[in-house]
Amino acid sequence: YQNSFKHSICIEMLRQGYHKSFSELFALIQKWNALRDAGGPGSAIWQQKPLEEQHEKLDQLQHFLTRAEAAQRAGHYEEVYKNQFALAQYFRNNDHWLSNHFYECCFQTAKKIKIDGGRKEAEAHANLGMVEEEHGQLEKAAGHYEAFYHLTAGQLWKDETGRTHNSLACENLWRIYTLLSDKMLENREWQQAIKTLIKALDMAKEAHDKKLEGGASYRLGMAHILSGSPQTAMKFLNTYLEISKELGDNVGLGKAYEAIAKALESQGKIVESIKYLENFIEVAKSSNLCQSFVETCICLGDIFNARGNYEKACHYFSQAYDAAVSLGEIQLIQEAQVHFGIAKAHRMMLAVSRHTEAADYVSMDYLLAWKKNRSDMFSDPANAVDCEVSGYHNDSLFFQYKKHMA
Repeated sequence: YQNSFKHSICIEMLRQGYHKSFSELFALIQKWNALRDAGGPGSAIWQQKPLEEQHEKLDQLQHFLTRAEAAQRAGHYEEVYKNQFALAQYFRNNDHWLSNHFYECCFQTAKKIKIDGGRKEAEAHANLGMVEEEHGQLEKAAGHYEAFYHLTAGQLWKDETGRTHNSLACENLWRIYTLLSDKMLENREWQQAIKTLIKALDMAKEAHDKKLEGGASYRLGMAHILSGSPQTAMKFLNTYLEISKELGDNVGLGKAYEAIAKALESQGKIVESIKYLENFIEVAKSSNLCQSFVETCICLGDIFNARGNYEKACHYFSQAYDAAVSLGEIQLIQEAQVHFGIAKAHRMMLAVSRHTEAADYVSMDYLLAWKKNRSDMFSDPANAVDCEVSGYHNDSLFFQYKKHMA
């Protein structure tokens, strides 16, 4: 009869006097089995062998748990932390619950370390923030990241890449505040989202990261548009525009033009809005942003169609259709076809109405000739008359616009 590997490890730990390590290992094996049973067949943990049959993992647990226990007896909590962190990292890729368990152990140990100015405690908060963020617990993650930020303020601590802990804390808070604001915007909590995004912008500035600052400015601008404050939005969107130019970011430049056009349109400044949309189209062409190009052409076509400028509407709908065909996107092709057909019908009706109202022999003859062959004779620009349709409604355009810019 030969003892199992688990049995041999447990006996060795007890013989060496590592009772705490034995208890923790035994508890982890039991928890693994409970999670496996709860997950049932088909779950990720069910596909793995029980922990007690995975010799390499048991070996790692024995090695680092006993080293941590020995360090704890000697009062060397930095060494305890080091061994617990090694286990958290070891299980990081495949066994998240085990990794999270040891990150929590690191946090409890870090609070007992008094000689490093709070560095280990700060790092432990950062790791727990990461864990909570991965589980979608954004509020809890924000709490840990805020603690990380406050503990690193004024410190020169750096990670292995040479980056300061405080700049990393700023980036973490920028990201978590942005994620929180997204949920607030989904729930139409405009003002709360704006307050949260202002905090995100402050963190981006403190991190001295122009890309993050631009992203926060863009989101703030869009939040102000949604809250009904397009004039305030312009300040943040212009900041994003300037940062995109500074960074040579054509994608960002296009987004800025598009968003500014939306803000202007919300204020009823259609002519200015059109100018920015046309700028965006040029950027989309040069940056090969095909889908954005199609959507913006449709958007411009909608504006000109609503204003009665059917020639320009057809021009943009035609470009949208050609680009959609090149993309092979059936839904976009069909959408462009419908818009193009409506605009062409509107353009044709101008000429038909003009000839009908004239009611002279030449006009009637022209109309009869058209009815006989149904040709596209009325699409000739020479026969079309541009006109501005009165009663243009900004609200309806806003929702058309929102659809294309979503």
